[in-house]
Amino acid sequence: MSDSAIRQDVIDELDFEPSIDAANVGVAVKDGIVTLTGNVKTYFERMTAEDAAKRVEGVKGLASEIEVVPFGSNKVTDEDIVQRCLNVLKWNTAIPEGAIQVKVSKGLVTLEGRATWQYQKDAAENAIRRLPGVVGITNWITITPQTSPADIKKRIEEAFRRDAEVEAKAITVSVTGGTVTLEGRVKAWAERKAAERAAWSAPGVKLVDDRITVL
Repeated sequence: MSDSAIRQDVIDELDFEPSIDAANVGVAVKDGIVTLTGNVKTYFERMTAEDAAKRVEGVKGLASEIEVVPFGSNKVTDEDIVQRCLNVLKWNTAIPEGAIQVKVSKGLVTLEGRATWQYQKDAAENAIRRLPGVVGITNWITITPQTSPADIKKRIEEAFRRDAEVEAKAITVSVTGGTVTLEGRVKAWAERKAAERAAWSAPGVKLVDDRITVL
């Protein structure tokens, strides 16, 4: 697929996504690598735009240079953001109470603490994506392993076999401590991301080193 065709598909996908104001988002493509530029009102809108671009067939990689520029009701103080973050984390039953610490500087949120599962780490980040005033999130929450490397490897390989999006035979899995390394070749960016999600779903995974290439 040509770069121009990919670019048009990305533009169409952004226009199709109702939660994005695509008028302020620019799209460039070179060798299958998409670059997004421009500005949006919220961090959630930026992440939605990135996810929309990744869904497009032929996309091999993504560079996001979109800036979050809060204004109007989306412009709040760091103190307000901290309090709102703590509230939504407290209300989310997937997150262990008191396990996550929040720091905010100029709208950039930093999350620290410990979790048992990757889904808890993801839940903490997802819970605050929509909050007004947030311009970015740095997630330093660490995962405390409770399983052996061999068990982690087995669980990931089983997850690959169950996932219709993933060609299990095309991907190799190795585990050292809580670090998972994925290698192989797939046909689409979406398949690569599906494999990465499956790897993160295993208990005890602290880091996924995704070396899968898109043909």
